[in-house]
This record gives sequence, C-alpha cells and structure tokens, in this order.
Amino acid sequence: MGQAIYMLACRLFPICRSITGKGVRDTIRIMRDYIDVECREVPSGIRVFDWTIPDEWTVRDAYVKDSSGRKVIDFSASNLHLMSYSIPVRRVMPLAELKTHIYTLPAQPDLIPYKTAYYTDAWGFCMAHREFLKLRDDVYDVVIDTEKRPGHLVYGEYLHAGASKKEVLLYAHICHPSLANDNCSGLALLTCLAAYMKAASTHYSYRFIFAPGTIGSLAWLANNEHRLSDIAHGLVLSCIGDGAVPNYKRSRRGNTMIDRIAACTRCGDESIPLTIKDFSPYGYDERQFCSPGFDLPVGLLQRSAFGTFPEYHTSADNLDFIRPEHLGTSFRMVKDMIDALEGNWTPLNLSPKGEPQLSKYGLFSVIGGHKTNSDRTLAYLWVLNLSDGHNSLLDISERSKMPFSEIAAAAAALLEVGLIANLGFTEQ
Repeated sequence: MGQAIYMLACRLFPICRSITGKGVRDTIRIMRDYIDVECREVPSGIRVFDWTIPDEWTVRDAYVKDSSGRKVIDFSASNLHLMSYSIPVRRVMPLAELKTHIYTLPAQPDLIPYKTAYYTDAWGFCMAHREFLKLRDDVYDVVIDTEKRPGHLVYGEYLHAGASKKEVLLYAHICHPSLANDNCSGLALLTCLAAYMKAASTHYSYRFIFAPGTIGSLAWLANNEHRLSDIAHGLVLSCIGDGAVPNYKRSRRGNTMIDRIAACTRCGDESIPLTIKDFSPYGYDERQFCSPGFDLPVGLLQRSAFGTFPEYHTSADNLDFIRPEHLGTSFRMVKDMIDALEGNWTPLNLSPKGEPQLSKYGLFSVIGGHKTNSDRTLAYLWVLNLSDGHNSLLDISERSKMPFSEIAAAAAALLEVGLIANLGFTEQ
C-alpha cells in the first residue's frame, strides 16, 4: 500500500496547483483513476461567510531573462519559481527593481521557497538564495503569462456510504504546487484509502473532501451547512509521508471520540504513541471545521507538524523527502483509527467471579512461572476485569493505556471462546 500511495504522489507532484485553476482539475482527474470523485464548482464572487471566492487564476509561463537571453528564473524548471496568483507582467527592468519582487531563503541558500498572493494584486518570483547572489547588474526581461478572470473554485468530494447517515469527514488540501509532504502525501493517502474501502461494509459513511486550503473548506461548509449535524467524527490529513513520530492535534472540544482514539493509536511495528497536542486556532483546515460557529469533532493528523521541519514550504519538500514505507505506516495508522471508530463495542464478562482459567481456553501457556506476561495476556486481563457492561473497548484502552488494536484483538479472542458477550456497538 505504501508503494501504491507513493506512486500516486509521484503523479500528483509535478502539477502546478493553486486555490483555483487547471491544476486542481488535473489533480481530481487523476484521482478518478482510483475513485469516483465528484468535481464541485463554486463561482467566483460568491460569498462564503466573511470570504469571497476569488477570480480563477491561469498560468501559462513565467521566466526572467538576462540581456544575453539566458533564463535565470524559469517556471518550467520548477513551478515554485512563480509566486502563486501573480498578476501578468511583461516588462524590462533593472536588477534593483527586479530584486524587490524576488523571494529567497538566506538561511537555506540552495532551496526555493513557496510564496502566494491569493487575495491581492501582486507578482513575484522565488529562487535559491545562492543563485540570487549570482545575478549581475543587468537589464532583465520579465515575463509572467497569467490571468485572473471570473471562473470557479473547484474541490473534489467522494462519499463511501455506510449503514448509518452519520459521517466521518476525511479532508486534505489540494492547493499546493510541487510540495510532496505538505500536499501530495495527504491527497494520495486519502485517495488510496477511499479506493481500499470500496469493498468494505461500514457502520459510518465516510466523506472524503479534497479542497483548497481555507477558502475550499469554507466553501464546502457554506454549501453543506444543512448536513453538518451528520458529521460525527473528522480528520484532516497533511504532511503524512515523512518518517517523524506522528502528531495529532485535538479538536476544539478536546475530548471527542476521534481525540480519544488518537491517544490510543500507535504507529509502526514499534507501537510508537502519537504525540498529542491541544487544539490551537492555527494550522490547516481543522481550524475552519473547529471554528466556534461549527465546533465539529475534527482533529489534525500529521507526521512532522507543519512549519517545524526545514523542508516545509521549500523545494526540499520533494519526492525524496517522502518514502513508501512511511506512507504505508501512516496508512495503517489511519486505518487503525477507522477500525476503532467501527469496532468500538461494549463487552460483558460472562465469568466475572475471579479470573477464568485462560489456559483452559488456549489463551495462556500451560507452563507457568514466567517473569512477565505478554501484551496479549495483559490485554485479556484488562478486558475481563473491565467488562462490567459499562465500559466500551475504547474505555478499556484508555484505562489500561494499551493500544486500541491490542484491546480489540484480545476482546475478539475472548468473545470467540465464550468468556465475554457483545452488548453492542458504541458510538460515543
């Protein structure tokens, strides 16, 4: 699965995406090779709460040539070279003037930064600071072949229908150009997850949203305000393809079921706990879903947290930075969280007076005297002890501080041998 996610990320990486335009449509078109994602359009000029859908931006080419005709900045070499939403320019200008429109990273001199000018009329280029220092005192031909005109903001939406009308919202932003971790990883993982779930029968319905950051989530919220009461749980994914210990940011409520599940989730074969952080109103689109007028139960799941890794919003966030093995581990982590949502039931101990003789049921070694017991044995004991009809598997996982997946596996084994009964699915 990690390799499949990585290959999709490779297909998405070269596309020049922004908050509107051809790049988003091209991305959704590729996703349709995997799932029947619907392309939603919102016209320019439409108000979405305190924001307005901007004019659609089209980019055809952009470059800067010196007096010899050599391109010193070239959009075709890297779409990060052009500041997103730059207005059109066709001028000749001296170096002093050109410099006022160039963005670099002096502390990371070999990297190209990522810059945007979504809601203003401005233009600019981005380049490596080391190359910037090589620019001669010359006259430069500056060409930005772009346009802004009324069109549409586009986002993708896919619904996996479950038995319940209650929904789990899964969201990734679709507006960044060639940034592998901070865009392509989330898009590719959720697309492959949706494809994987096609054949699955689920209790919840799962709504996958691929929308431009901020303005896209606001557009979806404005168009779906009537159905927000159906959102039972939610997760925003980004920066999910590198090898860092995963970070989870709680929802605004701080104690929702998805928040609790995240704290009971482990990553990788080493069962590494997620780093759990409290909600803050800064980050990705979870802050729109968690704004006070909606207060939806939506958390943020990442590997490296946004803004904390040196590759963030630079040309170093490339396909070498994300790896198939990390994407595969992230996939299993998200799947474990979904399994917890789907598999949280309340057990009842049918032999509550003392511990059952587990070896009689094939659940414990007939040879005793061990210095320690296995995690599975410990999970059996926790499930049996807390199966009083009042604790769900998630409750038991929290109390025992053991992964939900371990508690669920132990409960399934105890159920099979008749030591516990299933009192039913628990939503909260």
